[in-house]
Amino acid sequence: MITSAIIPRPLARLPWRLIFMITGIALFGVIVLYSAAGGSPQPWAMKQGSIFLFFLGAAVAISYVSEATIKALIFPAYAAIVIMLIGVEVLGFAAKGAQRWLDIGPIRLQPSEFMKPAIALTLARFYELVPASEIKKWRAIWPALVILGVPAALILVQPDLGTCLMVVFCGLTVMYLAGVPLWVFLAPAGAVAVAAPFVYQMLHGYQKKRVDTFLDPESDPLGTGYHIAQSKIAIGSGGLSGKGFLNGSQSHLDYLPEGHTDFAFASLVEEWGFIGGTILILAFGAVILWGMRVSINARTRFAQLAAAGLTACIFFYSGINLLMVMGLAPVVGVPLPLISYGGSAVMTVMFCLGLLMALERQQRTVSRLD
Repeated sequence: MITSAIIPRPLARLPWRLIFMITGIALFGVIVLYSAAGGSPQPWAMKQGSIFLFFLGAAVAISYVSEATIKALIFPAYAAIVIMLIGVEVLGFAAKGAQRWLDIGPIRLQPSEFMKPAIALTLARFYELVPASEIKKWRAIWPALVILGVPAALILVQPDLGTCLMVVFCGLTVMYLAGVPLWVFLAPAGAVAVAAPFVYQMLHGYQKKRVDTFLDPESDPLGTGYHIAQSKIAIGSGGLSGKGFLNGSQSHLDYLPEGHTDFAFASLVEEWGFIGGTILILAFGAVILWGMRVSINARTRFAQLAAAGLTACIFFYSGINLLMVMGLAPVVGVPLPLISYGGSAVMTVMFCLGLLMALERQQRTVSRLD
């Protein structure tokens, strides 16, 4: 927060350290996309920068929304997103073997992106309404599982395994922090482990290949393992300080597929090395730490759980992508927010940050009134 007699008070009270941090990450992403295009702002860098600035403005606007308004809107918003997910199944636009979008005039929406922050807020509101003495009882658990399971199932059949996992992880984080017993999470996990061979048979063909490649990435280096193999080569060839800006041979010679989207981190490390990759990870860590502080300092149960869930969303977004690019997790199509090209991840993360800023503003307002 900046205090100044010159800057208008509403602007001075914005969390400028956070804004500078996420702007720095986004600027790093634009530089990576500029290099991935061979030293050109087209077709990715210029558009990505414009998208970020638009959603940064949206996040700042969201930060002025009161906690009471968020609470009043969250259940209707959740219902609207579920209806849109059903609409995707019936009327959705299909591309690249998946049906994930709704065409609404000039706009093409991907409703599953809205569900990531929405599931955290919905479950936070639900558990705020449940008395503390009831939380460990089954009648307080099954409605939350339904709230979480319905959108997760609708997203999984699109199919979009990466987004489904993100929604499930965010929801389970809120449920665990709300006080739901640990056995509720361990029992299904154990059942899935036992049923793994049967679950594997139910996966789509490309999902089976991703699992096979994760378990044995060297089994098909020119086929299904090509992405991971090239990603590791790009990361390893960067060394300590990288090959230098605009000198990434793996990405510029098209050995690294999707070097501007899912595997943008590999492009980044090839040119900026271990030092550049570490700085980016520390920057994401600082943003996540800020979100955790908002949750810890929250004055209401809703704000505590909502802030934790929204922060978890950002954590899982960046964490899953980094593990995926380094070959430590299956490739599930999760981009690195603010770095990978594409508006969906930018929109989701900036919505999460806007809501976190709104909750943090509420804390400061209450503190001044104490």
